Amino acid sequence: MKKGIFLLALSLLFFSCKEDVLPPPKNKVDRETMINILYDLAVLEAARSQSFSTRVNYPTAVAFVKEKYKIDSLTLAENTKYYASDLKDYKKMYEEVRKRLDQNRNMGSSPPPPSSAPDVGGVVK
Repeated sequence: MKKGIFLLALSLLFFSCKEDVLPPPKNKVDRETMINILYDLAVLEAARSQSFSTRVNYPTAVAFVKEKYKIDSLTLAENTKYYASDLKDYKKMYEEVRKRLDQNRNMGSSPPPPSSAPDVGGVVK
């Protein structure tokens, strides 16, 4: 009896440690496109969180992404779930998104070129 319980526990442990990755969705989005979608969502959600963006009625980030990439909500959700099922790769995808965000932030941090507007002695009209 003890041997049977031990074998059952051992077999449960063996089969439970198997890494199951979800099967790809029917309308699978390739990895690079998914990275672009994650990047767009990050930028749009950041812009939406700024106070100036609340004055304008912009579409939601998901609505924008669905229109830009010609996908529906179910496809977006299935692909997000599929890519998130492999945490190591999903983390790498987000690291690529972070690198792109850092690159774009650094591009915008350089001082603007000198203005061609005439100097009016510090008076703003």
